[in-house]
Amino acid sequence: MNPILLNVPTQLETERLILRAPKQTGDGKIVNQAIRDSFKELKAWLPFSQELPPVEETEMNLREAHVHFLKRESFRFLIFHRDTNDFIGVTSLQGIDWDIPKCEIGYWANTRFSGNGYMREAVREVSTFGVKQLNFKRIEIRCESTNYKSRAIPEKLGFQLEGILRNEDLSADGSRVTDTCIYSIVS
Repeated sequence: MNPILLNVPTQLETERLILRAPKQTGDGKIVNQAIRDSFKELKAWLPFSQELPPVEETEMNLREAHVHFLKRESFRFLIFHRDTNDFIGVTSLQGIDWDIPKCEIGYWANTRFSGNGYMREAVREVSTFGVKQLNFKRIEIRCESTNYKSRAIPEKLGFQLEGILRNEDLSADGSRVTDTCIYSIVS
């Protein structure tokens, strides 16, 4: 079946969270503020956050993510607290290969909400969604070996560490070579 024909929900819910596709005008302002609030932490690990983007750039990025969602090329979800509607962060199913089928999960959190288990809850939900609804046979999480907060999520969710690729990538700022951990679940 052509993936474009898949009925994919634009919203997922957990006990504490609402995960929804970026489709609303103005999402860029909310996400951009979280990037600004979390800039120091994000800059250490994510190439996209080496400079503070203008709100318009974040808005364009989210609109492009919505198009990718509709084309079934990736599934980005904005994470909101169910009760307060506070913006928690982003998680996505990306790098999709429909022939296998498989994908990778990416995520980042607004620093204000780190340490509450929200990202683990969101990643658990998108993992379950990927396996049970999209029938992915493999889901990976890749992160820098020294990013212990990021590594804790797949480890707590039962992903298996398949290996550490030595000198496999560049640091977020491009200044040094880094090792990459590869975690996976298979079904």
